[in-house]
Amino acid sequence: MKRWEGTTWMMSPARMYSFTLSTIRCQLGEGPTYDPATDTAWWFDIRESRLFEARVATGEVKSHQLDKMASALARIDAGRQLIFMEDGLYIRSLSNGRLTLYKPLEADNPETRSNDARVHQSGTFWLGTMGRKGEQGAGSIYALRNGEITKLYPDITTPNAICFSPDGAIAYFSDSRKKEIYRVAVDSATGLPRGAPEVLVRDAGPGGPDGAICDADGLIWNASYRGGCINVYSPQGELLRTLNLPARQATCPAFVGPDLSRLLVTSAAQNLDEAARAADPEHGRTFVLDAGVRGRAEPDVKLGP
Repeated sequence: MKRWEGTTWMMSPARMYSFTLSTIRCQLGEGPTYDPATDTAWWFDIRESRLFEARVATGEVKSHQLDKMASALARIDAGRQLIFMEDGLYIRSLSNGRLTLYKPLEADNPETRSNDARVHQSGTFWLGTMGRKGEQGAGSIYALRNGEITKLYPDITTPNAICFSPDGAIAYFSDSRKKEIYRVAVDSATGLPRGAPEVLVRDAGPGGPDGAICDADGLIWNASYRGGCINVYSPQGELLRTLNLPARQATCPAFVGPDLSRLLVTSAAQNLDEAARAADPEHGRTFVLDAGVRGRAEPDVKLGP
């Protein structure tokens, strides 16, 4: 049962109070992150080439139009961000929004674009690319470390769920098309793999696992695309909890709020026909859940040694 009250909603039996942070419908909302120092959440509409900026406490939302598709960002310092765009990595100035190319990535391949990404505690940035039309095996996962980009895993169809254990010793990622989440040991000092990936979760939801984040207790909070929920997994792959959402195509979570106990979740409106949109009236909107999670702040990306 759901009870709707304007832009707030409540669910039984968990009685989890949440609200709609942004009623703007994203064709493909993705890549949320949060800066606790300024209470600012950031996320993208990949398809519409837009970057959103929101003050979580006040609900004030700004939209920035970009000149190409982008999917993720990382904080460099108080005045700069690193944005993962369809043809590479760009440094964005917070003062004026100016973008400067930092590193091209698959810029010579017009068939691919950026997708999921997250920063390891060492400052290494894991980056996933994919085919613009979801072509089988067209994408890869890379690592940006100290200014150098290394390909980690080729032949990925839809890279997602990139996140890291609290001690930085384990990386998680998925190929959504296969509906599996993987884990791999990494060097906690460099964020680079130390072994081969192994399957952690099989058959992760009806639409496959989308974006994910790892909390301070090592639990994995994973958006289930077309599942309309966030699934919470243990480090051993056990499903511990499911948080339902008012939008079916959940895409990615981020920890927000002064104590990082809330969960911001983006969603998507893409590929829904008229009947599906009517059945999913909150499609594409961005939500905040009072999840009671022990969240962690995202580390800054390091551009050099």
